[in-house]
Amino acid sequence: MTSYDSEEVSEEITRCPFPNHKEGEIFGVADQLLGASHIKVMCEDGTSRIGRIPGKIRKRMWIREGDLLIVRPWEFQDDKADIKYRYTKTQASYLHRRKAIPKTLDIF
Repeated sequence: MTSYDSEEVSEEITRCPFPNHKEGEIFGVADQLLGASHIKVMCEDGTSRIGRIPGKIRKRMWIREGDLLIVRPWEFQDDKADIKYRYTKTQASYLHRRKAIPKTLDIF
């Protein structure tokens, strides 16, 4: 097995979902933990929103400050959003290398 083959395998492992812009999902970075399953999120459009962590995510993974997230803003209150997905550090660095993260959020 050559080194090229091992790189190809690692790329397949780090595949990760992208925000679905048709459904209004965008990138966001966890800014501040507020408690009661709420978190302050800085979104790629420059707006700071209060994100709600649903029970599905809350039970399975912890969200810390500085984590890259997929966020879906509410249609009727623009200053609030639902958190859909949290990227791991490996996935975030993969997106950084691919230049998929907007420059306003790229802290990785």
